[in-house]
Amino acid sequence: MSGNPASSSEQNNNSYETKTNLRMSEKKCSWASYMTNSPTLIVMIGLPARGKTYVSKKLTRYLNWIGVPTKVFNLGVYRREAVKSYKSYDFFRHDNEEAMKIRKQCALVALEDVKAYLTEDNGQIAVFDATNTTRERRDLILNFAEENSFKVFFVESVCDDPDVIAANILEVKVSSPDYPERNRENVMEDFLKRIECYKVTYQPLDPDNYDKDLSFIKVINVGQRFLVNKVQDYIQSKIVYYLMNIHVQPRTIYLCRHGESEFNLLGKIGGDSGLSVRGKQFAQALRKFLEEQEIADLKVWTSQLKRTIQTAESLGVTYEQWKILNEIDASYQDLVQRLEPVIMELERQGNVLVISHQAVMRCLLAYFLDKGADELPYLRCPLHTIFKLTPVAYGCKVETIKLNVEAVNTHRDKPTNNLPKNQTPVRMRRNSFTPLSSSNTIRRPRNYSVGSRPLKPLSPLRALDMQEGADQPKTQVSIPVV
Repeated sequence: MSGNPASSSEQNNNSYETKTNLRMSEKKCSWASYMTNSPTLIVMIGLPARGKTYVSKKLTRYLNWIGVPTKVFNLGVYRREAVKSYKSYDFFRHDNEEAMKIRKQCALVALEDVKAYLTEDNGQIAVFDATNTTRERRDLILNFAEENSFKVFFVESVCDDPDVIAANILEVKVSSPDYPERNRENVMEDFLKRIECYKVTYQPLDPDNYDKDLSFIKVINVGQRFLVNKVQDYIQSKIVYYLMNIHVQPRTIYLCRHGESEFNLLGKIGGDSGLSVRGKQFAQALRKFLEEQEIADLKVWTSQLKRTIQTAESLGVTYEQWKILNEIDASYQDLVQRLEPVIMELERQGNVLVISHQAVMRCLLAYFLDKGADELPYLRCPLHTIFKLTPVAYGCKVETIKLNVEAVNTHRDKPTNNLPKNQTPVRMRRNSFTPLSSSNTIRRPRNYSVGSRPLKPLSPLRALDMQEGADQPKTQVSIPVV
């Protein structure tokens, strides 16, 4: 047998990749079983314009962020594929037999895609976003789930507030592919008639009799009341907790890093240094920006590290210190788990400014912008820049506002794949400050408290010029760009 160095090298690389993939697969299986002991099908229920798609997308974004592979299957997409041109609400009449056959066939096709996702594509949770307003349809879904050993959790959205319904139609349905002409009055008229078609056959969940053995949550009037029945497992309890914390009231979330620190100037990561001269200038510029915005009832959150506290001190407002916003030597997987209480509290609040650190801010941005695990470690979060996040119907609008104060660049680009033979890929490297977590990995959940308040308040900003001693916490090691 003749030796071929190139061929041998290629075989070694292939062998390495195979072993790596196997290790990642093993991790995935073990971590996924920790989160869910069997695939779960979340089934939405409710009349049109009740926020089902809003909840589906938001819940999917949250579950993917905490590391549970989740995908939405919207029946409207399947229906539009089957019926290229929508004419009127007549398609949804219960006595339109031809349309009823098409709608049922679309549901069956969608459920087959659900099955493929949960059994072949390593998905853990599928969200079936449809009205599912009849017991016949829900029984069909339950039989399908039983045949495939899927757990089922129903989420019913009930709303009888005409103002909320009208606002939902105007905000979302006017731009729907069903109404290419975008005429608001015509859309409102047709969609209200569509809702009436569904009301004829609507059978809400019955917790006292027919549906008493099902697992579900009823969300009543956009979170004014909740009814929870027979939660089966850990992941369902997390879903319930999340749904009980979200709201649809208008608000804005501002994210920014602390002002430039002395350690930033020295190229050091970690520690607890104070602000540089330019960092103090940013703090003053941030105060001016917030005053110009005239934000009602703004809450300000910081970590317990000096540089975020000093940035907040200049704002002249009350602020809260969160221990779990501290930047520590941890992987992004660990940070996501630790920051989950922050996300829950942000979802409950109105207008909030979070002054944090680069890695922490990346994790928060990844949640709101629906970024995957492979993108998260390389999201750009420059110093002296504000991210203004405004939740909208099916996502989050982001505006980047750079204040006119210079700062060092602390961003590190994603390394190329051409690593030296003796260098371990980033995702396998241990004890690094920003390890890259693969999109295939699933993060173990952990519960953390929001931390305790500091033992003593910090001195005012004018006393910040003290020299930092050599007994600072050890600095963390950054990943070199290859």
